[in-house]
Amino acid sequence: MQVKILGSAAGGGFPQWNCVCPNCRSLRGGAFRGKARTQAQLAISADSQHWYLLGVSPDLRTQIESTPELHPQPSDSNTRHSPISGAVLLNADIDHVLGLLLMRELQPLRVYSSNSVCQIIRDNPMFSMLQRVDGQLSWIPFSPNEWFALHSPSHNQVAVRCRTVSLGTHFPAYVPEKRISHLNPKEASLGLLVEAPSGKRLAFMPAVPQITDELSSELNRTDVLLFDGTFWSNDELIRIQGSGQTARQMGHVPVSSPTGSLAQLAHLNRPRKIYIHINNTNPMLNEDSPEYRQVRDAGWEIAEDGWQFEL
Repeated sequence: MQVKILGSAAGGGFPQWNCVCPNCRSLRGGAFRGKARTQAQLAISADSQHWYLLGVSPDLRTQIESTPELHPQPSDSNTRHSPISGAVLLNADIDHVLGLLLMRELQPLRVYSSNSVCQIIRDNPMFSMLQRVDGQLSWIPFSPNEWFALHSPSHNQVAVRCRTVSLGTHFPAYVPEKRISHLNPKEASLGLLVEAPSGKRLAFMPAVPQITDELSSELNRTDVLLFDGTFWSNDELIRIQGSGQTARQMGHVPVSSPTGSLAQLAHLNRPRKIYIHINNTNPMLNEDSPEYRQVRDAGWEIAEDGWQFEL
């Protein structure tokens, strides 16, 4: 199975369009030792022909153009084509689903999501643009902790199995309380386990509010771990902006501190460990920083747009 990291930043990307934090300011000024990043998204394929997106970011068009494997291929019979067969949605956050609207050009697409996320998206009339003709978009529901297979639009099963893990219970702020009362809180924010034909496993965990013993044990049975690296410290935004929420209030365990992910996951000895979904304020983006060195010395990598590997 091929895995491509199309984007590695948190919502807003890096640099963020309206941000003058030290990282964004230095990157724009050419004085930053680090790389720009688009919003977090993966693409996976078992056969190099059918690709599945994990999340559909607002940066999708740029990410497709930067990835030749996702380019449309010429045909004598049709001027429209895409190797993207489907997408898996783990939550209803804007930076995770907004890219669906960029895929409204009548291309057949299968979208895998929980019933709760499906209801949130279908409540929004803009997304009706994805269902203007029969067969344009097919919703495929799944339940947390149950295995499901990814299929192409022609319904031929592809040898990739997935299972979601419930991580958080908070739905996005734009979802009305009345709607939330009819949704399943266990479907609000999910992590994803992907099993390749080889039997190797990938874990994609872009938003993790807490690390339980059960989750830690699950992660140590994977071969590659892409884990929530959104914030370095719990009070990061408050210190930089002067106000706001903590990392944990926003549903992200910070990287640092004795209760952060770097310490809590130090015992993992099986997977290749990679931080992803990194906020523009995170000091570990700076490759000259002590935070960057601390992460690398602990055996972790920091995801970059364009990385790829096989499982």
